[in-house]
Amino acid sequence: MSFALYMLGFAFVIGGVAWALVLAGLSTQYVVIVSIILLGVAVLTGVTRTRLKDPP
Repeated sequence: MSFALYMLGFAFVIGGVAWALVLAGLSTQYVVIVSIILLGVAVLTGVTRTRLKDPP
């Protein structure tokens, strides 16, 4: 459940960044590229922060 909440929060961040880039007048191509990069960062950090630690 915490991973889903983490991804929801990051979706708001990605949406805000994409909106700012559109308002700044960047091409749609650049907005999509930045959004995909941020999505990858979100998945990587979300998995590492919410996964259970392996027992020794």
